[in-house]
Amino acid sequence: MADKAKILIIDDDEDYLASTRALLEGEGYEVIEALTGRAGREVAHKNKPDLIVVDIMMESPVEGYSVVQALRFGAAGTDVGEIPIIMVSAVKDDPSSRFPMAEGMPMITPDAYFTKPLDIPKFLECVQSMLED
Repeated sequence: MADKAKILIIDDDEDYLASTRALLEGEGYEVIEALTGRAGREVAHKNKPDLIVVDIMMESPVEGYSVVQALRFGAAGTDVGEIPIIMVSAVKDDPSSRFPMAEGMPMITPDAYFTKPLDIPKFLECVQSMLED
C-alpha cells in the first residue's frame, strides 16, 4: 500500500484547522498543522509535506504571502520550494485587488486560491489534482 500523502495546514483559526483536518483525513490524507506562519515554515522544513494549505491573515494581514515566499526561496539546500501551495482566506475580495503586491510576483503567488468557507468539492478536486502532478 502506498504511503498517505501528507498535507500541512497553516492557520491560526483552531476551528478551521480541526474541520479541515477532519475533511482531509476523511479523504485518506495524513494531516499535520501549525498555528503560525513561523511554526508552519519550521514544520514544512522538518516534515516535507506533499501539499501545503496556508491562510493569508495570521500574525499579520499578509502573513500567508510571507510563508509562501519563505518556503519557495527561504532556505538554500532544502526541497520545500517545489511543494504545491493552496492559499485560503476569509476575505472575499479578489486577492490581486486586496493584496496588489502579489500581482506578478511568482515568489509569493500560491498554486491555487480559495475563500473560506471552502467550496469542499472544488477544494478536494484541487488537492487531488495537485497531489497527482
